[in-house]
Amino acid sequence: MAADLNLSLVSEAVRSLEVRWIFPGKLGTGAAQWFGRFPARTESREDSYLLDPQLGGLSVKLRAAGTLEVKAYSGSPGILEMPDRARGRMESWQKWSFPFSPPSPGRVDSPGWLPVRKNRHVSRFSLASPQDSEPNAGVGQELRCEVELAEVRTRGEDWWTLGFEATGLIELLRKAVEETARLVFAQAPPGLEPSLDESRSYAEWLSQLSRARPWHGGDVAQHPWGELRDAACHELSVHIDENSLHLGGLNGDRPQLLNEPAPAQRNGLR
Repeated sequence: MAADLNLSLVSEAVRSLEVRWIFPGKLGTGAAQWFGRFPARTESREDSYLLDPQLGGLSVKLRAAGTLEVKAYSGSPGILEMPDRARGRMESWQKWSFPFSPPSPGRVDSPGWLPVRKNRHVSRFSLASPQDSEPNAGVGQELRCEVELAEVRTRGEDWWTLGFEATGLIELLRKAVEETARLVFAQAPPGLEPSLDESRSYAEWLSQLSRARPWHGGDVAQHPWGELRDAACHELSVHIDENSLHLGGLNGDRPQLLNEPAPAQRNGLR
């Protein structure tokens, strides 16, 4: 008998400001050494992204460690400008994460999901904020920016990515990204000037890949959460209410967005 995987969860959002560039091919030695100026933690994992059906400005991901992650795009405050170094599109996101364990370790085909293997190097930069002097300031309000250099492989192809993600006080996120970028790009990456052409989120990049070369999910998506389909949890319902997300795994053939994001969110992923 299939396991009962129906979910009824509510989670508060983490707000972030992000800039990401994604490049085709293997990560070069020069870029790796350039990033190696900073101490970084390393991690290898496989994430699976929901691509069919597409949910407008939402990104749904199953993280290898056992987390279901939903992100909602909420607009762009502008362009990150590092003269003669880099230009990238800043994107505001809200993220909700839920602990999730597959009913069994088996791997089965799951149409609509695309696995992405990542070898990540992540450096964290902490920045001072007005709340640092307040005794009741929570850890969740710590102003920080993580910078990621990652080798990525999906659909038999090699890619690599450089990304910035700032979290903390909303009004200071842009400052966090810009100050961290000035530090990272104080030395130009060898033979590389990231531009708006490569600036895109994972969700936008994977959507572009799927449109350029459609595929049958059963030929590609093999991941440990495949039993979601066997458990009649074909339908993912999402309701966003201000800063909270209500998530339900129901029974149906296609995911259902109960409360669609505003038009700016729906059009966020080009």
